[in-house]
Amino acid sequence: MAVNREKETAKMPKRYHIFMPLKATTTWLALKPEGRFGFLRTTLEPIFAAHPAVKLRFFDSEFFAGHVSDIALWETDDLSQWQSLVEQLRETMFWDQYFEVKDILLSVENAYADHYAERPAASA
Repeated sequence: MAVNREKETAKMPKRYHIFMPLKATTTWLALKPEGRFGFLRTTLEPIFAAHPAVKLRFFDSEFFAGHVSDIALWETDDLSQWQSLVEQLRETMFWDQYFEVKDILLSVENAYADHYAERPAASA
């Protein structure tokens, strides 16, 4: 099936989903809950606020997997804000001291269907 390049360009993804598997370090786990939440409020929340085009959803997985303890799911339509957010996170204790970033997986939801202008397979 030939794909109309003009139509394909118009269908470029508008929203990216970035999966970031994380492994909590013993340094993070040694913090009391008030220390962990204090770090979130004083260090991470200002970074998130400075990048309003990037949204975070956070999932615990340590009770299902041994190689990761958490998964951060980021959503954005602005990769320059994403890049800036990551650069700022890397300058904090979050990156490599409190959490090992195991991978960064950039994805586009239903891109295969959009490419062929078809309805995506979905359960919802």
